[in-house]
Amino acid sequence: MLSRTADHLYWMARYTERAENTVRMLDVCYRMSLLPGTNGGDTEGWSAILDISELSEAYARTGRPLTARDVIEFVALDRDNPSSVWNCLRAARENAHAVRGTLTAEMWETTNATWLEIREVTPQKLQGMDLGEFFEWVKFRSHLLRGVTFGTMLHDDAFKFVRLGTYLERADNTARLLDVKYHSLLPRADGLTSSTDFYQWGALLRSVSAFETYRHVYRDVITPYKVAELLILNHAMPRSLHACLDEINDILGDIANVHSAEATRQAGELHATLHYGRMDDIFAAGLHPWLERFLARINRLGDSIGQNFLVPVAA
Repeated sequence: MLSRTADHLYWMARYTERAENTVRMLDVCYRMSLLPGTNGGDTEGWSAILDISELSEAYARTGRPLTARDVIEFVALDRDNPSSVWNCLRAARENAHAVRGTLTAEMWETTNATWLEIREVTPQKLQGMDLGEFFEWVKFRSHLLRGVTFGTMLHDDAFKFVRLGTYLERADNTARLLDVKYHSLLPRADGLTSSTDFYQWGALLRSVSAFETYRHVYRDVITPYKVAELLILNHAMPRSLHACLDEINDILGDIANVHSAEATRQAGELHATLHYGRMDDIFAAGLHPWLERFLARINRLGDSIGQNFLVPVAA
């Protein structure tokens, strides 16, 4: 397969997954701002969203106040923010267009229709919309593309590069989502009531479609330890870090070439960390530092994949 084709397929999938996971981060913060005991104007959670998305400096340059409406508008629709949902869906469509002949008709129509719809959403329209419905719409469009990809695309190397991009982006974003909670709220945990704590962790689980899964696996009250365990080490949970690395490791084994030894080694090492890891050890070292190290390692893996399989970035 040509590296340029692989590059477009990989980034089409990454940008689509990034759009979905960006609204998942916005959703968890928005849900928390509506919980009992909050006034909806708490800036700490919104600041954490910008910090973990590495958008704090870009947001500061806009001169906007740190309010829910302004942050959501910036992260979701700002044309000058390259990581906004609007720009992610635009980039996904551009990459899909570049390899139109490799995609099935359903894949192209889904990607193109999503872009045409988001293009019509302005900040003014967003203010009049139910934010929950907007977040669900973005997630639904991502689910739809994933479904038609799995159901209509030949499961060859092209399909594997789509899946590789999806799981690499998902691992990065699951770690960021989990870090949002710890980064912004855990330091205050001693002062929270058990009821408030339950609602906050419930909001996080719902944002990754894991609330029912948690109840099924643990059949117990929601605790930070078990939430982290579910989203990091449980290989049966589709959005967990372990599940993502299971897929990444297998895919890299299938598409290996003479240049991919380093990417394969990094993926195997990271997979082993999760496969044989224990939550007691992770918590003893500190969850926030552990997640920061994981993000650094998954980003290095992404760089290695780019160097080994995709179009080199111009110097």
